[in-house]
Amino acid sequence: MENKIICWWSGGITSAVACKLAIDLFGKENCRVIMIDTQNEHPDTYRFKSDCEKWYGLTVEIITGIGEKYGNIFDVWRKHKSLNTANGAICSTNLKRLVREKWEKVNTYKHQVFGFEFDKKEFNRAISMTLNHGKRVKAIYPLLLFGYDKNECLKIVKDNGIEIPEMYKLGFQNNNCFGTGCVQGGIGYWQKMKLEFPEKFDVMADLEHELTELKGEPITMLKDQSNAAKESMKVGVKNHLVFLKFNPLYPNNKCIDDMPLRKVEPLFECNGMCGINDLSERNSTEKEINYEL
Repeated sequence: MENKIICWWSGGITSAVACKLAIDLFGKENCRVIMIDTQNEHPDTYRFKSDCEKWYGLTVEIITGIGEKYGNIFDVWRKHKSLNTANGAICSTNLKRLVREKWEKVNTYKHQVFGFEFDKKEFNRAISMTLNHGKRVKAIYPLLLFGYDKNECLKIVKDNGIEIPEMYKLGFQNNNCFGTGCVQGGIGYWQKMKLEFPEKFDVMADLEHELTELKGEPITMLKDQSNAAKESMKVGVKNHLVFLKFNPLYPNNKCIDDMPLRKVEPLFECNGMCGINDLSERNSTEKEINYEL
């Protein structure tokens, strides 16, 4: 099992195709496919996993951060009194990236495969990972090599007779964390969640208020990036943060009902790198925003 190509499978179509390309390039005898399971995924993700295993001729191994420091994803949010930060989602950091980095320390491998698709933002993520973590991670990016974007990956999956994950059918752009909804989903995503899955929406809205009370300052998943919101930050540094539901203790902060309707924007595959772009200019106060070290 040593010195293999490690193919990280996140449950989405881009990582699924990236893993298949790597297996075809290097041979299945030289590859391992691994999923970092948050135990917060749509049940259909595991059906998709089974279908991919047949496609690959390999088992998708599972590792998880649940059961060590955290009993579930809510434990992460409550321990850190945080949801979404300037450095990415706190759940992705603790249940994906740190789990992968811990795995790296006790295993040997030739390369690691990541499903960054053929897209400008994904190019930046790949460059960032290579420049900042290249010697340790030894990353390769099959989708960038072949020029495959998400639509091409969707076609490849369908052409191989594999049913796409249920979340795509529901109109979401990524197959991540449907158990609660993704804290990096964005305003359009959570408007859709409120309309179609109000019980999940209510749970996360209540959690925002709970964490806000615990920390004594607004803790939200969303932010208003309009010029007016930027102006409001001159009065209160966190006035741009948007609650899912109105919080009477912070009347200057908008809630999702105050925001114009938006489409569900594509999300990154959640592989522990969401929200991270080390090439961007870093704000000196970013770690203080909605984040507790």
